[in-house]
Amino acid sequence: MTSAKAGLRAMVDVVFTPSFSVVGTWVSIGILIGGVVAPPIGGLEQEMQLVLTVFLFALILWLTEAVPYVVSSTVASVLLFVFGLVPTFKDAVSGFASTLVFFLLLLLLLGGAISDVGLGKTVANRILSTHSTPRTTVRSLATHMLGLSLLMPSAVARTVTFMPVVDQMTDMYRLSDDSKFRRACYIVVGHLNPVGSMMLMTGGGMAIITSQLINESVRSVTWVQWAIYMIPPMILLFWLSTISVLVVYGINDNLTIEPTNGDRRVEEEDNSEKNSGNDVFAASGADKRGNSALSRDQQIVAAVILGAVVAWITGSFMGLPTIVPAAAAVTLLSVPGVGIVDKNLIADVSWGILFVIGAMFSILNAMETTGTLDYVVGSLIELLPFTTMEPWVVIVALLTLAVFIRSWFSTASAAIVVTLPIIMEFASALSVNQLYLALSVLIIVGSTTFFPFNTTSVLLSYDKGPLSLREVLSFGLVTMLHGSVVIALSWLFYWPLVV
Repeated sequence: MTSAKAGLRAMVDVVFTPSFSVVGTWVSIGILIGGVVAPPIGGLEQEMQLVLTVFLFALILWLTEAVPYVVSSTVASVLLFVFGLVPTFKDAVSGFASTLVFFLLLLLLLGGAISDVGLGKTVANRILSTHSTPRTTVRSLATHMLGLSLLMPSAVARTVTFMPVVDQMTDMYRLSDDSKFRRACYIVVGHLNPVGSMMLMTGGGMAIITSQLINESVRSVTWVQWAIYMIPPMILLFWLSTISVLVVYGINDNLTIEPTNGDRRVEEEDNSEKNSGNDVFAASGADKRGNSALSRDQQIVAAVILGAVVAWITGSFMGLPTIVPAAAAVTLLSVPGVGIVDKNLIADVSWGILFVIGAMFSILNAMETTGTLDYVVGSLIELLPFTTMEPWVVIVALLTLAVFIRSWFSTASAAIVVTLPIIMEFASALSVNQLYLALSVLIIVGSTTFFPFNTTSVLLSYDKGPLSLREVLSFGLVTMLHGSVVIALSWLFYWPLVV
């Protein structure tokens, strides 16, 4: 009887106690019904209102995780077809044919292979020493991420590679999965990691697209010139943000891998935890210096990943699509006799993330074909009296416009494609330095993340890590603030010296 009452009470709590997901469900349903029933508002055409309705419906479900990502993303795509916003169902799911979807799938498989063979544990041992503390480890992780961005163009690839490393380091410190250390590390691999991709012209989609637009509409910029323009500002932005992570999370600087006087107790987030360094290294299969022989599978994965990195570097100069090395790497790891990428690893892939990205691209395609995006941007432009503004106010307003447009996109590269041509038109008409402004738009767009789906690496870290929506937004605002400071310093002092 007692268990029956407990079960009944649990059912009542679920039905009548509002939760984040329950509220999200009802809000999304209200948005959907309102968007369909209400007449077009604010000068919108009917199909424009409907596509915005689908976008907001999906956005609420994604943010509240009211239903699995696969379900909400599939429903959003179906609604595009049901409402007649696309001519065929093929068009409603066109976003799933995006290169990014398949590229991310391949990278998730590579990340799973790294984790399955224990290579992340080995890399963690290389990063850590017996004198490492959580604070020094976060700095070391940031250093590795920044350095690797010069070699591995894809920020997503770096995120997938280092997430298992972060989890292993958390275990080695014997900290909880929700510890400040792990949260800080996931901010580094999610939010800060993409900053490094802007240092080189071939560093990623954002930089490649921006450099092409600059070459077409402003002036010719070489690979070396780009590096001169962007490396110092990006290093400053990266370390300003890293310092903010350390300050905000107050990472422990006393906990070490190996105790100095036998077993001792240390505190992390007001919780006492025993630290026994010898047991940690024994469990990881490494000696006290963190050195251990690689197994056969680890050697294979390490060699394949290294080959993919080399192919990415050389391919960036030869025009080789970044998806090709990733596809070759996964193929090599799945052939008979190797079999590291198998059906179990494929089943463990975060399919929900892939569906979110595919659905978002489908919605964006519908926004473009229906003219919704142009209408939203055009309406915003009409509200801003650029001709009466001071030059610096114009620049701030244009960058603010870039941030607003960026918040609608699931990748910074897509946001750059839409945003930069519009901003450059204003720069030309208002006699603003176009080169400076183009670089500034890249920095502000690349450093801004409001929602997890805005940046793929953040979406991965949010899905797999301990981060909350509040943390994603908070550090998106922090990096945006730091990006604004870096833009101001570069515009006033650095770029005039080197351009």
